[in-house]
Amino acid sequence: MTDFAALTGAASYLLTNATVPAVLLEGAELETAGADLVKVDMRIDGKSIAQIAPAGTAAPAPLTVDLDGGLILPTLVDCHTHLDKGHIWPRRSNADGTFESALKSVGEDRIANWTAEDVRARMDFALRCAYAHGTSLIRTHIDSLPPQDEISWPVLREVMQDWSDRISLHGACLFGIDRLDADDGFLETIADRVKEAGGVLGAVTYMIARLDEHLDAIFKAAETRGLDLDFHVDETSDPQARTLAHIAEAALRNGFSGKILCGHCCSLACQDDDEAKRTIDLVARAGIAVVSLPMCNMYLQGRITPGPTPGTPRWRGITLLHELKQAGVPVMVASDNTRDPFYAYGDLDLVEVFTQANRIAHFDHPTSDWIRTVTTTPADILRHPEHGRLRVGGTADFITFGGRDLFEVMARPGAPREVFRYGKRMERVLPDYRELDALMGGAS
Repeated sequence: MTDFAALTGAASYLLTNATVPAVLLEGAELETAGADLVKVDMRIDGKSIAQIAPAGTAAPAPLTVDLDGGLILPTLVDCHTHLDKGHIWPRRSNADGTFESALKSVGEDRIANWTAEDVRARMDFALRCAYAHGTSLIRTHIDSLPPQDEISWPVLREVMQDWSDRISLHGACLFGIDRLDADDGFLETIADRVKEAGGVLGAVTYMIARLDEHLDAIFKAAETRGLDLDFHVDETSDPQARTLAHIAEAALRNGFSGKILCGHCCSLACQDDDEAKRTIDLVARAGIAVVSLPMCNMYLQGRITPGPTPGTPRWRGITLLHELKQAGVPVMVASDNTRDPFYAYGDLDLVEVFTQANRIAHFDHPTSDWIRTVTTTPADILRHPEHGRLRVGGTADFITFGGRDLFEVMARPGAPREVFRYGKRMERVLPDYRELDALMGGAS
C-alpha cells in the first residue's frame, strides 16, 4: 500500500508510476494522441504541478512516492447542486417519493425553517462533504421566490467568501417561469441580485402560454447584465414537455452571447426519434450545454406511487446523453439534490455520481472520454478552465486512488482516496450528521 504520510509538509515531491486519463492532461511531456489512459510521473513544487512526464522519466525530487499504477484525477466539478435544500430530510421527508410530494415538502420546509442561520449551517455542512470527497468547483441553485431571495442570496455571498480558499462556489437563481406572469418587476429585481452576487440567471421552464415571451425577457435581462443562463428543463416523462426546444429557439432568436446550461431534459428521452433529433439539432446550433442528474432523476422519475402493491419503475429518467454528445453538445453529470425530498440520499461525492452515471447511462465499453462530464466540460461551462484538469504550471489540486483505472475505481467508489489541495495532502474528515440535529427539531 502506498504510504502518503511521508508527504505531510513536503514542499516538493514526485509521484511516480501513476495512471491518468489522457483527456485530462495539459502541457505534459508525452504523446497522448489516441490514448485512453497513460502512465506518468508527476512532480509537485509548492502549490503547482511542475512536470508531467512518461513514467520513469521525470526529474528527481527530494521525496518520491510510487503510486504503483494508481489513478490520478484532478479535483472534480459539480455544476448542478441545491445547497440551500440539502440535508432537510430528517425534518421534511417525501411521503411517497414522487416529484409532486417533493415540491410540496420543500415548499413547506422553506416557509417554516429557512432562516439565514438554518441555510448557512446546512450549506456549510454540504460543502464540507464535497470538499472531503475532492470537489473544488460547485454551482448551486438558490430558491429565489420572495421573500426567500432576501435571505438566501446574502447567505450565499457570505459562504462564498468563507469557502473561497477551498471551493469556488457560485449561484444560479431558481423560480418557476410562471412567476413572471405577474409582471411586477420581479425579474429585474432578481437579475440585479444575481449580478451583485456574481451568479447566473435561470428558471424552471414549463409549457405555459407565455413561455416564449418570458424566455425572451430572461434572455434580455441576462444579456444586458452580462449573465450566463442556467435552466431546469422538462423534468418529466411527458413527451409533450418541449421547453428545451423553446429555449434553443429563444437563444437563436435573441442572438444570446453568454453560456447556457440546461439541466434534466428528461422528456427528450420520451419523444419520438424525429422530434428528439429536431430538438438536439436546435440545442447544438444554439450552443447549449446539457447536464443530467442521474441519481436524483432515477429516484423521482418513473416512480409508481406506493400502495398495497408498489410498482417497478420502467425507465431511468436520464436524457439522451449519447445522442447529444454525438451532435457536439457539451454534456455533464452532477449531484443535484442531497438528503432532501427530491433525493433522499447522496453526499456531494462526484466519484459516486460518475460511477452511478456509468451504470445508469452506459458510459462504458469503452469509458472513452466520459470522465470529462465531471471535470473539464463543466469547468469550461462554468468559466473556470483552471479546474478539472491536470495542467503543468497549474495548481496541484488532485485525487489519488488505489484503483489503477476507472473500472477499478468505479467497482469500489467508496475505497480510500487521497485528496491534495494546493500541493498538500489534506485530512479527509466528513462531518457527522449529528451536527445538524439541532436544526432538525430532534428528528434523526
